[in-house]
Amino acid sequence: MEFSFTEEQGLLRESAKAFLAENSDSIKVREAMESSLIYNQEVWKKMSEEMGWLALLIPEEYDGLGLTWVELIILLEQMGYFLLCSPFHSTVCLGVTSLIEAGNEKQKKNFLPKVANGSMQVTLACLEPNGDWSSNGITSTYKKSNNDFIITGVKKYVPFGHSADKIIVIAREEGSSGTEGITLFLIDSGAENLDVRKLNTMDQTRPQSLINLDKVRISKDSILGEIGGGWTILEKIRTYGALGVSAEQVGGAQRCLDMTCNFVLEREQFGRQIGSFQSVKHRLADMMVLVESARSAAYYASCITGSNLKELEETVSIAKSYCSEAFFKCAADAIQLHGGVGFTWEYDTHLFFKRAKSSEIYFGDPSFHKNKISNILGL
Repeated sequence: MEFSFTEEQGLLRESAKAFLAENSDSIKVREAMESSLIYNQEVWKKMSEEMGWLALLIPEEYDGLGLTWVELIILLEQMGYFLLCSPFHSTVCLGVTSLIEAGNEKQKKNFLPKVANGSMQVTLACLEPNGDWSSNGITSTYKKSNNDFIITGVKKYVPFGHSADKIIVIAREEGSSGTEGITLFLIDSGAENLDVRKLNTMDQTRPQSLINLDKVRISKDSILGEIGGGWTILEKIRTYGALGVSAEQVGGAQRCLDMTCNFVLEREQFGRQIGSFQSVKHRLADMMVLVESARSAAYYASCITGSNLKELEETVSIAKSYCSEAFFKCAADAIQLHGGVGFTWEYDTHLFFKRAKSSEIYFGDPSFHKNKISNILGL
């Protein structure tokens, strides 16, 4: 297996770095955090029209570029490095993959070109207030009413739910249990009796919403995949989501390392740069080992996205567990090595620490993924 970038992938990485350095610097990140949408619409437009990023995974027959997860991981790492405030992860990693994996031909033709040109955002409403990622955590229900379906329930921690045009809601048939009866529904965010409320969260760069569905009526055309057969599809989509977050975490961890290296080379104490002290050198060396190991895990997982679900889940769980721990450790060490200023608003270290902590539990914390790995091992 080849683990070096092709020339085209290298160019993609450099162009992404240049674009994000201009459009997602510290000032622009803070401006986006304070805006009502929590992202810059002009930057979003450039990402679709100039860069073509929203079309990256979409097959060519639906106006996409037809590229792979390796190219997507390259982008997501840079987005994590520059702390981009954007519904990119929710729309591409969750929305596009849901439509590709479960959508019928009509749904793909209707919606994928709209995502590709930036006119439609999609998100996934999976987790509920109970915080349980297993099938037992899905308590939202649906029942059939003539040719329609009526959905009732509450979804929490929905990424960019406040700005999404379409929401993929996970619900189970009334009376079902376990993995049975679970179905994916593609619902318009303006549907009657569907209420979306933005939550106050620690990480202001990735807003999340609470969605209340009070007997929301939808047509059978809104179903993604087979009725009652959605659990396997959902597992795959959530695996893709965890892989995307892992790549962002690699970028964030690298940024923490770079910021800290720059700081210790400038900061002087006792008449010398603090970076010249052996204990500081070793801390930074440990951070670099964590970053490079996390990067290897994430990129390896991206290379086998075409494998069977069991192998993909195992590899992504390893990556998500390791990347979560690496990012959090690097962010915490970055604050410590910056000293008192590491906690101040003027420095960006606290923003990465908040992202590290929130992304640690996003699509499952290390304990969740280590349990999945132990189950795969038959333990």
